[in-house]
Amino acid sequence: MTRLEHAVARFLEAIAVRGHTASTVKTRESALGAFVRWCAERGLDDPAQVTKAVIERYQRHLYYYREPAGLGAGRGRGRCVGKALSVQTQHGHLTAVRLLFRWLARGNWIAYNPASELELPRLPQRLPRTILSVDEVEAVLAATAARGDAGIRDRAMLETLYATGIRRMELANLSLYDVGLDAGSVMVREGKGRRDRMVPISSRACGWIAKYLADVRPGLVIDPRDTTLFLADDGQSFHGDRLTPLVKRYLAAAGIHRPGACHLFRHTMATMMLENGADIRFIQAMLGHASIGTTTIYTRVSLAKLREVYEKTHPARTGRAITSSIDEACDELIAALDAEAQDEASADDLAPAA
Repeated sequence: MTRLEHAVARFLEAIAVRGHTASTVKTRESALGAFVRWCAERGLDDPAQVTKAVIERYQRHLYYYREPAGLGAGRGRGRCVGKALSVQTQHGHLTAVRLLFRWLARGNWIAYNPASELELPRLPQRLPRTILSVDEVEAVLAATAARGDAGIRDRAMLETLYATGIRRMELANLSLYDVGLDAGSVMVREGKGRRDRMVPISSRACGWIAKYLADVRPGLVIDPRDTTLFLADDGQSFHGDRLTPLVKRYLAAAGIHRPGACHLFRHTMATMMLENGADIRFIQAMLGHASIGTTTIYTRVSLAKLREVYEKTHPARTGRAITSSIDEACDELIAALDAEAQDEASADDLAPAA
């Protein structure tokens, strides 16, 4: 093990000890593994050898890197060029490098921090990729009726997603004691960033959860000591890779073929509440965002309100032609990638090859 590899291992251990989530540690490990490999190919195996110029070269490497178009593509004739790394991925890799060298400098592993002046790529202000209308939500919920008892459970889960806007894994991690049916509340324990929060839940969602608890869950329980609220058909707790295809099937059954699954309900809830007059700070608390800046993406997708105000106030409004051009602009706007959903389902977590 080189000194640089040893330093990375100690850094990962340190952030784990400080209480960072396993997901965060794994993400940092992947990003720093790519950096260590890049350094090794250039004969750099000691943190002291990494200078500001080296880190700037690595930043350019990430910018110009192109993924292979496919395994074995162009073998023997040069590798086919694929897509570039997303700005989010570049940002994540460089953030990990910056945190590593800050930690090394503070611990006197190195004389100075070569990444102290590193400027990270600017993250674009992305919008939720799309949201559902009220009628579409009702169609998805109604599609659960075709699955009998499993449909009752699935309806309860979808109602919970729609009513609370909680994340996919927050839903999977709910226990029997986290939902107050009488109080109409849900305790989300250790959400993103290991932050707990209490959110309200609709009476309709509570009704479906109560029906699920009375009629369905007893038949799914394997271990009486298991307090997981929503159980899969095999009696085990749900995971993200099981929830996403389940929700996608109901979207398809309702004739909705759009990117996203669980996050569609989260974005729909937030946008509808904003359009109906909810204060953005309340929505921030509902979604569990540490910074209100994250929540403000929803202020950019209230397009119905924007169109209404435009038609009432713009001096150049001329009816159909103007509305059509606005529709086209809205379509382009809604087509933007959703940063939060991309983080959750991104394939860019894989470290780039040199």
